[in-house]
Amino acid sequence: MTGRVATKLRELGIELPNPALPQGAYVPYVRTGALLFISGQITAGANGLEYVGTVGKEINLDEAKRAARLAAINVIAQAAQALDGDLDRVRRVVKVTGFVNAVPGFAQHPEVINGASELFAEVFGDMGRHARAAVGASSLPRNVAVEVEAIFEVA
Repeated sequence: MTGRVATKLRELGIELPNPALPQGAYVPYVRTGALLFISGQITAGANGLEYVGTVGKEINLDEAKRAARLAAINVIAQAAQALDGDLDRVRRVVKVTGFVNAVPGFAQHPEVINGASELFAEVFGDMGRHARAAVGASSLPRNVAVEVEAIFEVA
């Protein structure tokens, strides 16, 4: 991968993983017109699932924020796959939705999902600033702490 975004990823020390295959009856991304929708990505790391557990119980706030960052890296990996490796085709991160597997009463969902939002801004600059929702959930697939999905405007 070459280009401005690839250079930024290298500067940040981020190597994109091979995108995960769907674990259900869906596709990892859909492109329609200038919009690229990335299905929810969880915290799959180099050695399997990371950040497994409930935020506020087994996972603390700092770990949850790192989990959101990892899920966002997986979102970017899916976008790279959809764009034939050319992330410079991303014109804007339009919308991000983050889901937090949290204990009842947990109220810091925005702080958790900042881990994803901050990464998108680091990687894409002003084009990474986006609309967002941060939502609590009583559980997530494979009991991971965070799931992130995104919509990109692309060329």
